[in-house]
Amino acid sequence: MRRAFTLLAGITASALITAAAPAAKADPAPRAAAPADWSTAVIDSTMKRKPSASDLGGWGYQTGLFLWGTYLVYQRTHNAKYLNYAKAWVDRFVNSSGKLNHGLDNLDSMEAGNLLVALYNETHQAKYKTAATQIRNRLKTYPRTSDGGFFHATSKKGQLWGDGTFMVVPFLLHYGQSIGEATYTQNEAAKQIKVYGSHLQDPTTGILYHAYDETGASSWADSKTHHSSQYWCRAIGWYGMATTETLKALPANHPDRAALLQIDQKLIQGMAQYQDPKTGRWFQVVNRGDLSSNWTETSCSAMYSYTIDVAVQQGWVDPSYQAVADKGYQGVLKKVSLGSDGLTNITDICVGTNVGDLNYYLDRDRATNDFHGLGAFLIANEQFTHPTPAGGA
Repeated sequence: MRRAFTLLAGITASALITAAAPAAKADPAPRAAAPADWSTAVIDSTMKRKPSASDLGGWGYQTGLFLWGTYLVYQRTHNAKYLNYAKAWVDRFVNSSGKLNHGLDNLDSMEAGNLLVALYNETHQAKYKTAATQIRNRLKTYPRTSDGGFFHATSKKGQLWGDGTFMVVPFLLHYGQSIGEATYTQNEAAKQIKVYGSHLQDPTTGILYHAYDETGASSWADSKTHHSSQYWCRAIGWYGMATTETLKALPANHPDRAALLQIDQKLIQGMAQYQDPKTGRWFQVVNRGDLSSNWTETSCSAMYSYTIDVAVQQGWVDPSYQAVADKGYQGVLKKVSLGSDGLTNITDICVGTNVGDLNYYLDRDRATNDFHGLGAFLIANEQFTHPTPAGGA
């Protein structure tokens, strides 16, 4: 049996208001008890803050990530309100005929396609299959680099961003598993991980530069290597999770499996190397923990903890890495708390981010309850508290 976690560990919660008493004699106010299930608490809190599907914003990967995490919790709890919450948002963008009312000119616009496949599986309504197939068919003509990597956006010619792998690879895998073309989707997913890794992964440290420009025209592109200058934490997290989902889906005899395992193992070595020993989390600029202006970021820390934990569980890396995953998860939990209103808060989440220089990343806003962090937390928390059996998807 896998280890059990005490979810109270390291968690801060706002004090409950107690009856008035003379200040000199008052006992310390009791702390609010941590919920038995942080995943459901986070979703329930978000639903109270954003009760309507329109409150969740437009079609985008951040909302798609959060609602994918919500769907994972639905799969465990079978609480229909979670599925209906995701469905109500998706239905704002898919008409009765299955036409997706959104452009598909960047990889970010494809991440929420995971929900289309999930809803097709759950409801068997053809419109969700039709909408998912619209994304699949867009990839037939979507622009690529000379070695086959999908551009981050049609407007960003030749650019590969580590973020982009998670925007499209899990969708491909889910589409193949549930709708069709499983051989193609597995091959394509593995190809994208390999191509992106070949340009972004530092062979020495194992971590990834944020972006690469085949043309070399971007102001941030190195004149020789064409990659950007910084190791931004969440881009690495996106790539790590995309690699994880690909390895879970590929058959044992897939010709690219060994190469992807090497990528994953090298990446996890790098993650372990740069984990903050004090907090267990990872820094916004991963390799610059020496800078006082750097800060530990919650969404990437959840992503790294998830990636490492799955790798240990599946036997892809040495069991000694379990300590790294556990410390990371506990570090993430320290950023989760209950407010005086009884709702959850997750802090120190980097807002959406482009490619930039060192100071650009260090100066990014640190949000509370941003969907990047909520979604990453749900995925990680489900893994640590209700893991899928080894070998499962």
